Amino acid sequence: MTFEDTQAVAERRTALRALLMQPLLTDERSPDDLLLVRRHREHLVRLCAEGLGYRLVVEPKAARLYKGGLGRDANRPLRKPVNRGRGRRFEPRAYALLCLTLAALTRCPGQLLLDELVAQVRSAVAEAHLDIDLDKVADRRAMAAALAVLIELGVLIERDGDLNRWVEESTAQSLLDVRRDRLTLLAAAGLSRASGPEDLLDAAALPSAAGGARVAVRRRLLESPVLSSTDLTEDQAEWWRRNRNREAEWFREHVGLDLELRAEGAMAIDPDETLTDLVFPGTGSARHAALLVLERLVSQLREDARSAELPERVWRPVPQGAFDQAVREVGTEHARGLRKVYADVELLAADVLEVLTESGLLRRAADGLAVHAAAARYAPQTTYAEGLF
Repeated sequence: MTFEDTQAVAERRTALRALLMQPLLTDERSPDDLLLVRRHREHLVRLCAEGLGYRLVVEPKAARLYKGGLGRDANRPLRKPVNRGRGRRFEPRAYALLCLTLAALTRCPGQLLLDELVAQVRSAVAEAHLDIDLDKVADRRAMAAALAVLIELGVLIERDGDLNRWVEESTAQSLLDVRRDRLTLLAAAGLSRASGPEDLLDAAALPSAAGGARVAVRRRLLESPVLSSTDLTEDQAEWWRRNRNREAEWFREHVGLDLELRAEGAMAIDPDETLTDLVFPGTGSARHAALLVLERLVSQLREDARSAELPERVWRPVPQGAFDQAVREVGTEHARGLRKVYADVELLAADVLEVLTESGLLRRAADGLAVHAAAARYAPQTTYAEGLF
């Protein structure tokens, strides 16, 4: 392979990773990545379509990767943009107001005041017969979160004003520019054939006709990097058994990910630790506590496995009481290393559960919880730096 070929492969990999991280790339936010996408447009369009069943649209000042979803999976929600941290999950009202705002923007001029947009959204709320009142601070906060997402995506530009002030004072003003070229790129699928949100989620998750099992498995590894063989259909599981070694090469070449092949499936690991919106273990008290709780649960499951033959090798059941006890132990033993708010054990338990479920290592079961076999790869060693506490 020549130097030019090696450089092209590296650039295409960088471009694809950028698209996977930010499905809407713009010249304002990511000019260098957009330049690479435009340079390798033909290759990337073909790779996304044939390799992942995704549609890629490349324009002079933006590129949009239309990714299929994973179906009825609520573990990866949209989050409110914040300067630091991950931001709070979008609640149903924020999702509803985001959709209604997008609908209102299709009828608005290219520049408008915030109260004009609010009036359009109020009209859409009334037409939809929703119980939303933008005179209430809680609902204005939800709409402000929706607007913040659109500003982050470059669909809206705030020329003047302060959205945070509007949340507390409904008379506060803001001047907004509407980027119609970005607005038209947002809608991922038509709604005409969907009778409800479940139908829309299921339709978005279907692999392309040309992809079949290959596309479905690759999407799982990219969007939820813990792959469980028990979660695959019979056709997908058979395809995976025959092709998993070849897939490890495909992911390494095109995406820069290493596949850790396991008896129960696989894990997709990024050596650069950048191709993710959810780092685990990662930093912060919630993730540190989650890792320590996970270690306790795994230790208990190992003891149980020695004393009895367990039929399920991928997901091992964990009683709710065992999880709660592990959280209490971690909260007590490592109190000096956690945030003070985690003196509230219920808050600590809720945040630990969220981190582990989003990571794909824990999930709710009919009679409690279940831990994935891949959790056994994590064995933390806790030390405290002198003088920090």
